[in-house]
Amino acid sequence: MEKNETAIVTIEDIGVNGEGIGKVDGYTLFIKDAVIGDVVEAKLMKGKKNYGYARLMKVVTPSADRVVPKCAFARKCGGCQIQEMSYEKQLEFKAGKVRGNLQRIGGFSEEKLDAVMQPIVGMEEPFFYRNKAQFPVGYRKVSVSGTQSTGQPGDMAGKGGNAGKNRKQSDQRTASSEPITGFYASHSHDIIPNTDCALGVPVNETILKAVLSYMKENKIRAYDEETGKGLIRHILIRYGFATKEIMVCLVINGTEILKEEKLVEKLTAIEGMTSITFSKNTRRTNVIMGDTYQTVWGQPYITDYIGNVKYQISPLSFYQVNPVQTKILYEKALEYADLTGSENVWDLYCGIGTISLFLAQKAKKVYGVEIVPQAIEDAKNNA
Repeated sequence: MEKNETAIVTIEDIGVNGEGIGKVDGYTLFIKDAVIGDVVEAKLMKGKKNYGYARLMKVVTPSADRVVPKCAFARKCGGCQIQEMSYEKQLEFKAGKVRGNLQRIGGFSEEKLDAVMQPIVGMEEPFFYRNKAQFPVGYRKVSVSGTQSTGQPGDMAGKGGNAGKNRKQSDQRTASSEPITGFYASHSHDIIPNTDCALGVPVNETILKAVLSYMKENKIRAYDEETGKGLIRHILIRYGFATKEIMVCLVINGTEILKEEKLVEKLTAIEGMTSITFSKNTRRTNVIMGDTYQTVWGQPYITDYIGNVKYQISPLSFYQVNPVQTKILYEKALEYADLTGSENVWDLYCGIGTISLFLAQKAKKVYGVEIVPQAIEDAKNNA
């Protein structure tokens, strides 16, 4: 196929990044937003010798498993994949991927897998489950006058007066820009404005709107990746499903936050607010959090439970983001380990000790190993 050529494709599989996979005369196409069973019209955007990446132009015949995505931004946003596929089919697909990897990479036979594999354990509610979310902060650029510059760089180079005028209009748009938060579009750092992610807890929207309102009212600038200027880079939110405790951590490009008492006033009006912190990160990097954090209100952590075990969670702690499935997963691990109380257990990459302490209910002794000092400190406090 040639670039920009279109073809009708039947989707037979899904790739590791959630893109639909189909073939045209033996040539493999990866097509984002297509699901198994779809017949689609696709346009080749980037071609290799044996495969290419194509854009979904339209669904000719929808799969029996195609559904309307819960999130209106699912196709634009790079935060999640295969929302267009029914959850039952997603579970079937994931189980098949695990089985296929065990055969192809692990070398296990069909007979062995038939004998030992258990059914996949899905969720009753596969949305609103994340207890942690990190939202980049940026701008939606608007024009003061409602007219935007149409001058191109080549035009401005030959017309000094117009160049200055166009730059002035550009500066006006930046000066009147509205702060936004959301998630990055796929394969870019363009923010898709959205305060209501279907994967996070509903209170996230209230928190994000409070922070954005604070920024606008107090003229607090969002961080600009291109210039390295601006104060607020990310908003980290953690939520305790069992305790209903809330943490908000603002990642800032500076040494202090301006008018922090006004921010505290807005956030503490939200029921369950327990911890408000700042983490300084002035590096020109894709790493979200800084190395340290400062508490400006409440506790430096929130607490939550997995089963009967209580945990302290700080802004820099690793903690499983899906507490409902984490409990099921850990209970299965404990069941399969079949501990008698005489074993020493090593938990490698232990984080704040979530698995360590869960297994400690039945082990003789548990050792946790972790490279992040703050996580070990949290793990000791949890113990």
